[in-house]
Amino acid sequence: MTTPPATPTQLHRISRRAAAVAPSATLAVDAKAKALVAAGEHVIGFGAGEPDFPTPAHIVEAAIAACKDPANHHYTPTCGIPALREALAAKTMRDSGFSVTAAQVLVTNGGKQAVANAFSVLCDPGDEVLVLAPFWTTYPESITLAGGTPVIVSSDERSGFRSSVEDLEAAWTPRTKALLFVSPSNPTGAVYPRAEIEAIGRWALERGIWVLTDEIYEHLVYGGAEHHSMPVLVPELADRCLVANGVAKTYAMTGWRVGWLIGPSDAIAAATNIQSHETSNVSNVAQRAALAAVSGDLDDVAMMRAAFDRRRRTMCTMLNGIEGIVCVEPEGAFYAYPSVKGLLGRELRGQRPSSSAELAELCINEVKVAVVPGEAFGAPGYFRMSYALGDDDLVEGVSRLAELFAEAQD
Repeated sequence: MTTPPATPTQLHRISRRAAAVAPSATLAVDAKAKALVAAGEHVIGFGAGEPDFPTPAHIVEAAIAACKDPANHHYTPTCGIPALREALAAKTMRDSGFSVTAAQVLVTNGGKQAVANAFSVLCDPGDEVLVLAPFWTTYPESITLAGGTPVIVSSDERSGFRSSVEDLEAAWTPRTKALLFVSPSNPTGAVYPRAEIEAIGRWALERGIWVLTDEIYEHLVYGGAEHHSMPVLVPELADRCLVANGVAKTYAMTGWRVGWLIGPSDAIAAATNIQSHETSNVSNVAQRAALAAVSGDLDDVAMMRAAFDRRRRTMCTMLNGIEGIVCVEPEGAFYAYPSVKGLLGRELRGQRPSSSAELAELCINEVKVAVVPGEAFGAPGYFRMSYALGDDDLVEGVSRLAELFAEAQD
């Protein structure tokens, strides 16, 4: 007797893996803000993690020229055009002192694909990856999609949102395959000092685990803070270290979708094989634009960083002037991560929000200010607020929040 085919009710319509993926909270907040703007509302959006500056002119001109060149109307190697891979190796040496060859570089469709490729290469079912919280929303989802298990290592404002070697050791198990390390951090703006990075790298080396370090905010540090690349501080780790980066934040190129992954040749070859079946090469025109970006000087970057620094200080000063909010001054990236725990449970416009998610919903509904709640980053009780927006909008948005929160009653 043959077994009859399964009926639709006996099969999952979509895979469990796909159904388990949470949508991007940051993109969801941005989409809601844009929908309100389209409906005629004056919304101030602190949600999206992208610079408000246009892509520098020389980069755009390079893309225009590339469009006109028939050589760019065809496939390139999956790993990227040779000139860009060479330039990225040179840029990595210039900016962080990490010496790599072009063969160790894979050009990806944005930083997200670099992260996804890395975990696809590293993770087998049951492998654990240590993720420092607060974390960017995509990290745990990428690990889970690759078959791994994210293990969250929490921190808060008392440590400056930085995890210690002791924290990592407490989370380590024999199943730990990798550590995800990020400095400067999204969402907190935390920047790890040199000594702490070196200590964490030495710990990873001793434990024999991989490190994926996301350096996409490397040029956005302020005051006395400095960016340091872990494989430079711990050279012995280089054979078990992958570095993700991209042009999005440094060069105001979020929409161009160019990132890269750097690492040992066997890992990069494996990641290239995976990408060859998923997306093949990055857009040729975007690659040519990225080549102009990373081969040029950093003058435009310095201009944008100065603006972000000014806005950072303005936002933190204003937020810390609001009763119920405590904001640690970020040292990097372009986000503040204020605690709103002092406002939770208090009456506000007829409601008593008990979570940062509920409070964020109240903010956009009542005063048309969009923020991302801390639940999205594995750390409830906070808002992530991007200061990559115009000065006037920044002041207007925080002022609206101040007026709203002044109404809070016990």
